Amino acid sequence: MFTVTLKEIVDEFQLEDVSDNKRLEDILVTTSDINRPGLQIAGYFEYFGKDRIQIIGKGETAYLQGLSPEERYVRLDDYFSHGFPCIVVARGLEIFPEMLEMARKYDIPLLKTGDVTSRFMSGLISYLNVQLAPRITKHGVLVEVYGEGILILGESGVGKSETALELVKRGHRLVADDVVEIRKVSDKTLVGTAPDIIRHFIEIRGIGILDVKNLYGVGSVKVTENINLVIHLELWNEKKQYDRLGLVDEYTDILGIMVPSLNIPVRPGRNLAIIVEVAAMNNRQKTMGYNAAKVLNERVLGEISKG
Repeated sequence: MFTVTLKEIVDEFQLEDVSDNKRLEDILVTTSDINRPGLQIAGYFEYFGKDRIQIIGKGETAYLQGLSPEERYVRLDDYFSHGFPCIVVARGLEIFPEMLEMARKYDIPLLKTGDVTSRFMSGLISYLNVQLAPRITKHGVLVEVYGEGILILGESGVGKSETALELVKRGHRLVADDVVEIRKVSDKTLVGTAPDIIRHFIEIRGIGILDVKNLYGVGSVKVTENINLVIHLELWNEKKQYDRLGLVDEYTDILGIMVPSLNIPVRPGRNLAIIVEVAAMNNRQKTMGYNAAKVLNERVLGEISKG
């Protein structure tokens, strides 16, 4: 299970710590689910997710405002006693003295944001989905080519980094070289990035380490990218039969998601950068419903049937 500290969330969304809690670094958030506690404030605690961040919006504030101070104290005491990572008051709304008292009594951080409730919730959920996503590390290169995220895999020394460098020279963008961290942010989406320590660096044998961002400008790099296609580079094997038509689609399983993949043989004279560019454009065509191999096959079959 992956976690994110409450301190990281506070820093990311620039939240105000009203309760001046000292445990922000120690509180770990383990789920991207969040809760608006209207039912809980009213006294209903069945199916209450204690591990969720709590969000107070206009509706909850209006309900609490309609209670007497004594009743508000009792309701908030009961609510805070169940425990949860933190509570965030959105829209810059009023924070009741009873709420601040309960936050300090039960040592639960009371945070505040000026953002609209729904916008803050959607942003927080998206952030947590990425931070808490299942992930693996692959030895390879991730580049963005014509808007397609291309993960290039292969044995060490086969030419992955050199291909990426040539693609950068041709106007495409480098995301990660050597180590690619891949996160499953939804049932259909994989996002790749580079570890912070090696981000935007690339290794070329015989030259050494290069800083792509400084050499080619900030337009030549990207921090994250969805993975749309996997290309496996392998040294040319004369005894192996390689697919020449592309009628059969191949896939690579990454974290349970089947990603379209290609096996590209490498030998002197092949321009791998151009091949990757064409593969990216062809993959986009396929996702838009056009498959050149199938169109040609249908034409051939049509000519055969005429004969």
